[in-house]
Amino acid sequence: MHSRLVAKAHFARIQATIFLVFRKVIQMYAIILTGGKQYKVSEGETIRVEKIPGEIGESISFDRVLMLSNGKTVQVGQPTLADVAVTGHIVEQGKAKKIIVFKMKRRKRYRKKQGHRQQYTALKIDTINTT
Repeated sequence: MHSRLVAKAHFARIQATIFLVFRKVIQMYAIILTGGKQYKVSEGETIRVEKIPGEIGESISFDRVLMLSNGKTVQVGQPTLADVAVTGHIVEQGKAKKIIVFKMKRRKRYRKKQGHRQQYTALKIDTINTT
């Protein structure tokens, strides 16, 4: 009886894993270029990018889309796709955690300690438009 319950739980776990894998594969995503970095985005996702000027709630459109996948076909730009745009809105403007930059030269009494907080913009992706 115990082995049946274990097998049933194991089978349910496998089914849940397969469902998650298929759900991820079918979802549409795009790779955009902003702030010198590339980001993989899909609808409804929130991402942190380099600081973009704007107010919270303001709409942002990215026309530099490098790749688009809808789960069945993949379009790759040369270098960008002309007929695709990703739109989203600003959720947050903020600063990341502080990092410490410490420089030292041994035996020379040279020590320099400096902190840095990188500014970022959090975006919620609304749509991936293709025309």
